[in-house]
Amino acid sequence: MQDQLKITLVQNDTQWRAIAENLKELSKMITSLNEKTDLIILPEMFSTGFDMEPQLAAETMNGSAIQWMQKTAKENNTAIAGSLIIEEKGHYYNRFIFVHTTGAMVHYDKKHLFSLAGEDKIYTAGENRLIFEYKGWKIAPFVCYDLRFPVWSRNTEFYDLAIYTANWPKPRITGWDTLLKARAIENLCYVAGVNRIGIDANNYEYPGHSQVLDPLGETVGSISENKKETLTVSLSKKHIENTRQKFQFLNDRDTFEFS
Repeated sequence: MQDQLKITLVQNDTQWRAIAENLKELSKMITSLNEKTDLIILPEMFSTGFDMEPQLAAETMNGSAIQWMQKTAKENNTAIAGSLIIEEKGHYYNRFIFVHTTGAMVHYDKKHLFSLAGEDKIYTAGENRLIFEYKGWKIAPFVCYDLRFPVWSRNTEFYDLAIYTANWPKPRITGWDTLLKARAIENLCYVAGVNRIGIDANNYEYPGHSQVLDPLGETVGSISENKKETLTVSLSKKHIENTRQKFQFLNDRDTFEFS
């Protein structure tokens, strides 16, 4: 277990259904990093943009974006994560993929599908949360709309870091900023939120606001609005432990069952 975990957020302008172009641009941004990092986090549907016609852009778990993630992880000796449109057994998933430095993978299928846009009628919802370990850190991944559901994010396993990848539009960006802070405070954990920038083919605008918050909801680092940029910050396991020892709020949490 290591006390410090260095993570890098990548805030980019995702080009519509241009998988090869997006992967090339992300490679440039990753190559330009001037310091070593343990984990690179990309936005939701980072290779295509948020697409309601998945049959036109979906990949399999052996697709080019997955292969790129594995290659990038191995070459840079870092983990990499983000969500993709995945087709599997006739179903489409908004799937969060975490690739370890060895190329091994774990994944989480987005539970809360964005019904306002009809995502729930096209994609298949995940049924289970994922909590996994990386370098001694317990990590919980979530995707975009999951952020609005605090019970799903509730820290019943004493996880250390929650990750939210998103395509969160400008008109509701105050909700993004507010809820990320709330999830950090109520769960006494670090929260990393990665959102894209730019305007997609449906004329939705995304302003970014990618950020990392500590267990008290204080900003560790953030990327400016509408800026294509990376952010690398160090997280401290000791800071989590000291905060939880001083403020033992998780001991008083409610018990519940998912249904």
